[in-house]
Amino acid sequence: MRPRFPYRGWLFDLDGTVYLGERLIPGAAEAVAALREAGRRVAFLSNKPLQTRADYAAKLSRLGVPAAADDVINSSLVLARHLRGLDPGAAVFVIGEPPMIAEMRAHGFEVREDERVRWVVIAFDRTFSYAKLNTALQAVRRGARLIATNPDRTCPVEGGEIPDCAGMIAAVEAVTGHTVEAVVGKPSPIILEVALATLGVRADETVIVGDRIETDITMGKRLGLATILVLSGITRADDPRIASLAPDHVIGSIAELIERP
Repeated sequence: MRPRFPYRGWLFDLDGTVYLGERLIPGAAEAVAALREAGRRVAFLSNKPLQTRADYAAKLSRLGVPAAADDVINSSLVLARHLRGLDPGAAVFVIGEPPMIAEMRAHGFEVREDERVRWVVIAFDRTFSYAKLNTALQAVRRGARLIATNPDRTCPVEGGEIPDCAGMIAAVEAVTGHTVEAVVGKPSPIILEVALATLGVRADETVIVGDRIETDITMGKRLGLATILVLSGITRADDPRIASLAPDHVIGSIAELIERP
């Protein structure tokens, strides 16, 4: 088996591209293995801040795609690094789950549970509540600024979709009247900069493989990457945006990245 496409660097979305829930997309393990055997650089790029990079690597390995934490770039890591560059050690209130909070603490931030903060960090949070929304409102009234992990409206899971970070962002913006200053996940150039540094390749040598028009394919088109849309996740084959945005390649799934004997 050998790769069908010539790109040196490969960035793979995870949910809907490499796996769905706890099920590996058929052919994913063979495709990634073939790319690695051919000397291609591979990394995994996720907007989802619900697990640590080590957790993602462990899941990939368990499902049959060997990976280390350094092979994974997710929005929680990118947000923590970005904000550390803007305001190191700041007090923050995090709308997010424990791995997001742990990432902020690991990067030196003072994570508080009240409104006496300089930043409200908004992430995909399945425990989002009225109390968190109220704390965000009070923090902004005291002068806090807003930053978020990812713009996804929904997250693909086995059997459908669940609400993602866009819902939390919209709620906070609606009640505060303030707009998030930066959303660091795909399609932002902020996450791509980290990803390309991880791969050690240029944008024009790299392809992004993903299932979302509005994040994966949009980022590639805006920032000079080749794009491969897979139809194994969110995007359906009859989506009119495919024709308007024109990904370089549209395939059924990651299995089609390799030529089989």
